[in-house]
Amino acid sequence: MKNQKMYEPGDKLINVISDNYAVLQSLGAFGIHLGFGDKTVEEVCEHENVDTYTFLAVVNFTVNGSRSFDESSKVSIPTLMHYLKESHEYFLGFQLPSIRRQLEEALDKSDSLARLIIKLFDEYQRAIHNHMQYEEKTVFPYVEALQRGEQPEDYDVQTYSKHHSSTDRKLSELKNIIIKYLPSDGLHNNQLTATLYEIYNCEQWLLEHAAVEEQIFIPAVRELERKSRQNDVSMKISNIISKAPTSEDALSDREKDVIIALVQGMTNKEIADHLFISINTVITHRRNIAKKLQIHSAAGLTIYAIVNNLVDISSVKL
Repeated sequence: MKNQKMYEPGDKLINVISDNYAVLQSLGAFGIHLGFGDKTVEEVCEHENVDTYTFLAVVNFTVNGSRSFDESSKVSIPTLMHYLKESHEYFLGFQLPSIRRQLEEALDKSDSLARLIIKLFDEYQRAIHNHMQYEEKTVFPYVEALQRGEQPEDYDVQTYSKHHSSTDRKLSELKNIIIKYLPSDGLHNNQLTATLYEIYNCEQWLLEHAAVEEQIFIPAVRELERKSRQNDVSMKISNIISKAPTSEDALSDREKDVIIALVQGMTNKEIADHLFISINTVITHRRNIAKKLQIHSAAGLTIYAIVNNLVDISSVKL
């Protein structure tokens, strides 16, 4: 049964662990070391340079399934990335190899069924390794690029979300085969029971890990993508409006009149009639305006006209 207590920055970390010893497994992934005495969650996180909001978001979610983190924008992606990477290292470098050693000790290697069980476990281990390597080599570098202000065009988090499928079916098969069909003597039965217990813990950890990625990491990256796109647009607009023309490139009064007419939605003919000039002259003015301002779109000219007080935004056809 899930613990329904919502942990807060002022709670002592030792109490959080006493209530939920499974939190111990997350401490190392966050880079939090034991020996923190009676310090609060916030004090420990500050000492270890871990974002408190993100730590509690993961703990409360894994402990009781609560989405107490109401804003993905508050989640620290560097903290979360560190947690995910270290979790991968623990799982691939320690937990899975440990379970395999226990299986080898508990099984009779001369038994064909035992060899098949080891083979099934190895297949599962490879599937998990491939899944996590995909994240390490593709997903995490993409997110790091976003954090640097880059805008990769050949990937997005939606692609990762589609790729993020469950890999625990083989582990369920392995458990069922051992429980239902594998005979053993007293000693091997104890060893297998202990190994099964580790496999169940492994399965639960993997489900929670995948849920953290789905419910915390992916939404946080989506928010980062949104901000990145927003910043990209803002930068382009800033570049447009910050390019003050030099004296030789300054707009003439007639060119400003043409811009105002364009922004108000007039055609070349309507501009010609309005300003008592020929259509060819209008076209020449437009060509000169584009050359001077390096703005070639109607939207860009509209922004320029508004920012430089050539027109009032209320008179613009949006």
